[in-house]
Amino acid sequence: MKVSALPIPENLRQRYIARGIKDLYPPQAECVQTGMLEGKNLLVSIPTASGKTLIAEMAMHTHIAKKGKCLYIVPLKALASEKFDEFANKGVRVGIATGDFDRRDDSLGRNDIIVATSEKVDSLLRNRARWIGEISLLVIDEIHLIDSDRRGPALEMVIAKLRYQNPAMQVIGLSATIGNPQLLARWLEAELVTSTWRPVDLRQGVFWNNRIHFREGDRPVKQVSKNYEDLNLCLDTIADGGQCLVFVSSRRNAEAFARRAAGVIKSEEPELKTCAERLGATAETEMTKSLAHCVARGSAFHHAGLSREERGIVEAGFRKGLIKCISSTPTLAAGLNLPARRVIIRDYLRFSAGQGMQPIPASEYHQMAGRAGRPRLDPYGEAVLIARDEGQVEELFEGYIEAPAEEVHSKIAEPAALYTHVLSLIASGFAGTRHELTQFMNRSFYVHEHRQGRLMQRAVDSALKFLIDEGMVLEVGEHLGATEFGSLVSRLYIDPRSAAIIIATLRERTDYADIGLLQLICSTPDMPRLYVRNTDRLQLDRMIEAHEGDLWIPLPDEEEGLEEYFRAVKTALLLMDWTDELPDGRICERYVVGPGDVYGMVESVNWLLHATAELSRLFVPAFYKQIREYEICMKNGIRRELLPLVRLRGIGRVRARRLFNNNITSPDAVVAAGMETVTRIIGQGIAEQVFDQIKGKKASEPVGDTRESPQKKLSSDENNNEGQSTLSHFR
Repeated sequence: MKVSALPIPENLRQRYIARGIKDLYPPQAECVQTGMLEGKNLLVSIPTASGKTLIAEMAMHTHIAKKGKCLYIVPLKALASEKFDEFANKGVRVGIATGDFDRRDDSLGRNDIIVATSEKVDSLLRNRARWIGEISLLVIDEIHLIDSDRRGPALEMVIAKLRYQNPAMQVIGLSATIGNPQLLARWLEAELVTSTWRPVDLRQGVFWNNRIHFREGDRPVKQVSKNYEDLNLCLDTIADGGQCLVFVSSRRNAEAFARRAAGVIKSEEPELKTCAERLGATAETEMTKSLAHCVARGSAFHHAGLSREERGIVEAGFRKGLIKCISSTPTLAAGLNLPARRVIIRDYLRFSAGQGMQPIPASEYHQMAGRAGRPRLDPYGEAVLIARDEGQVEELFEGYIEAPAEEVHSKIAEPAALYTHVLSLIASGFAGTRHELTQFMNRSFYVHEHRQGRLMQRAVDSALKFLIDEGMVLEVGEHLGATEFGSLVSRLYIDPRSAAIIIATLRERTDYADIGLLQLICSTPDMPRLYVRNTDRLQLDRMIEAHEGDLWIPLPDEEEGLEEYFRAVKTALLLMDWTDELPDGRICERYVVGPGDVYGMVESVNWLLHATAELSRLFVPAFYKQIREYEICMKNGIRRELLPLVRLRGIGRVRARRLFNNNITSPDAVVAAGMETVTRIIGQGIAEQVFDQIKGKKASEPVGDTRESPQKKLSSDENNNEGQSTLSHFR
């Protein structure tokens, strides 16, 4: 199907032709023929790299030409940024929403395309963003994640709410791995488009005894290393002019492989040296130093422990063809567009708590294998599993290569999910009686899948009882309504169980302590927690004894709850170290984590601190000021003594500490010290900006507005390279 003949906006057609896109891929053409541009709902289940983004783009621009508005939902913040960059600068207004959960973000409504995570869209619905009712096209990327325990319930409810609110809205679901697409398509009332076509041929095989075994035949691989088959496979690809992705089961394995590969590749590309210097300039951890060493030689590792900047440098270097191989945990296969000539799935067993090493799902294998083959760059793509023995070769073919992706199933009936979503339906006005609540839940994928709502009804009744008992929902006669407490919890986008724990504990306290507050928050269902190693217990016991009077939650009487208790305390300790201004490298070393982990913990606790402050303001106002101040401390990574200084725009933890250590402890002290002295400490440009704020010549942002995201609010402090660290988001 010719692009020149498509009924799409002329400016988009010309952009495609200018990029050399003159014909649609077969799956793209099938979407058009099925009625996509006429408003038909579609579920598109086609391989990775076969053109799903262009399908969505054609549909979105068609809606925009008719004055419609488009919402593009992604599962990850990193993927949202990638899609935002893809859609921008094409003659339409594009917005992105991944941040704070209690804002309506009405300004987003000025955009033609809004890219957002499912959780952010759910929060926008709860906060009744006006522009949501204008959505004429909903695109759900990676829709198979409706099966995810963590993300699935929010995604399912977002789809159900948007379809209920905007009945004329077109829906397009995109995925590469759905085992039962017909069932999901019927729930969406969508036409199903499936295909196995790929723009680059995918060859899938199993490596054993220095040969890759394909169904069509074998091919030898040169043995460079006697001990490492994965390295031989990687070097074989590089020697042929390709790049390699190696998927392993753990961060430690990813880092170890990258170091081995660096020792053999030994690239001398000057641009790689520049990349390595950028990494090394802010390296405070051994992990980052190791990454810089690897990148300089043409290899890298990629996992959630890296900071955003570090991941960005690695991804950019790989896209340019400078980095020849990346070893990664499955984070890289979760949607980021980073294909390679050969994908090596070395580890197909993963540790599961309580179960030991378990095989990964076939759908996860297909996600990884789908990264093989760069369109217009590679003549083919290869996905290779590594067998441990000869008998395993056939097992891997049958269990992964020839196995279909697993079926997707609704996770909305889980009690933990229903507490929050039942509350949101009542607080947001989707349901005002038990009957209306039942009617709405009957629109769920769960009820569609199981064809009866009895189990769902029992689960909803149980959730409703909890919400009424905790004072979040009021039932008067037939009518259900959210109390002020319930409405606030729903808008704040926290688990009602977390809110109940927070309020109950605050009401019991007569004294305040930062560590007690952190322990409380780290004990809630919403907070991710560090794991506790056997070697941690002695240190944790000492800490608990030292802070016995300040901890708000006592040791459990039963052995069963001890592990979660210690995990919460350990996580609280890490966060205390962050606000105590401990260097990033020390934190990472002390807790055996990466900068990305610290960022994730701080980001999570920031939101829960904000929510706790709002709950305190309503129920326990005596603690409100202290919690709000500590929220600012956490966002900036500072002790309380720096609070007066970080209220100045452009001053974060590093510059504030420099000023404080020079006996400049407040805005008044800044003025008293004079421009010359302050310039010497923090630089002329920032000094002038600070003096303008203090003198009132320029309107300043209220630093105390803790609803701002940490990235947006805190990145301005280190626009130069002075004092930067791997966690520059928080400076």
